[in-house]
Amino acid sequence: MKKILVILDGASDLPVGSFAGKTPLEIADTPNMDFFASKGKQGYMYPINEKTIPGSDNSLISLFGNDPKNCKRGIYEAIGAGFELKRGDLAVRTNFGTIEDIKLRVVIDRRAGRTLTTREARALVETLNKKINLNCKFEMKSTVQHRGVLVLRGGFSDNISNIDSEWNIPGRKDKKFEFSKPLDDEENSKYASCALNNFANQAFGILESHLVNFERKKKGMFPANMVFMRGGGVEKQKLKQYKSWMSINSMPLEVGIAKLSGMRNFSFDIPELKTIEVYDNLYASLNKKIKFAIKTLKRSHKDFLGCYIQFKETDIPGHDNKPRDKKKMLEIIDKKFFSFLKKMVLKNDWKVVVTCDHSTPCKLKSHSSDPVPVLVYDGRSGDKTTNFNEKQSRSGSLGRMYGKDFMKKAGL
Repeated sequence: MKKILVILDGASDLPVGSFAGKTPLEIADTPNMDFFASKGKQGYMYPINEKTIPGSDNSLISLFGNDPKNCKRGIYEAIGAGFELKRGDLAVRTNFGTIEDIKLRVVIDRRAGRTLTTREARALVETLNKKINLNCKFEMKSTVQHRGVLVLRGGFSDNISNIDSEWNIPGRKDKKFEFSKPLDDEENSKYASCALNNFANQAFGILESHLVNFERKKKGMFPANMVFMRGGGVEKQKLKQYKSWMSINSMPLEVGIAKLSGMRNFSFDIPELKTIEVYDNLYASLNKKIKFAIKTLKRSHKDFLGCYIQFKETDIPGHDNKPRDKKKMLEIIDKKFFSFLKKMVLKNDWKVVVTCDHSTPCKLKSHSSDPVPVLVYDGRSGDKTTNFNEKQSRSGSLGRMYGKDFMKKAGL
């Protein structure tokens, strides 16, 4: 039986006032997902545990049967971005963000308003690679919009803290970031923190006066004057292998995890953000992903026993408190992708598993520790649930589970 794992990134939510207390999953018109729910079984999952707010990295690591405590996001992002890494190279995930002043450390926006175009990001990265002077070789790459990867070459430690207001001190309310600190007394840990802090300080001086930011400020937009860094890693984690699986993903994190898990990844070029119309770009990306996934499944599914597909777009409206966009995206995915999947399943002997990597409630504008729904369809047995959503998953026959048990519970 072929296995299809679909992860709706951050789609799980909490009740929304404007939806009469329902979640986007509850109120969205999703007849095809509901077909699988009515014929299958549901349960609910804590990606890590009841108290931990998961990131996309450690939740995915956990879901694929690995220890989330050993998660190093920078490594996955770097591999997904095409870096060749040697042991001791320090890889970190980066965000272009906006701060008030490097000394005050006040964060205005961690993503520079989410309006940084592909062209702008590439121009900023090109300048930083040319002008920053460190005592080691390094390379920064722009990946998707405000996102990027920085790799420092040499004998570094990753036992260091982040440079990021959200991921260094979760829940901090004064909107300040901290510089990186070594988490032990080892010289290479001190060296690593010092190098990242040096990079961040130099970057601020360069970015503040960059033409790209001059133009952005002139238009009333947030300047991309800070490089936030998190998830430093120096060694590839040995992940559980899925060599009979294919992956259909293009975001560096998912690509990196798929490759390190032994999957063959099929990727497409994410549409460039050319204007400030971020959601137009997101919908274009979503539609392109759906078309590419359908094409790839038709062409290559016979060569693999399993397939992992993640829709990143459903996470963004949660961070931006846009429940109507989350609802709309879920309806698009259902109408265009799950309708195709339903036809394929009825013709073939396929198992379909649907879940979320974490919850991103719109009212919180961030991830939460709330459980996410899990749907398992094998065409053989079901329970009394009829709709794929958070509420019904709580009464499903699969019951409660944790990320570390997900693959076994789902029969993957």
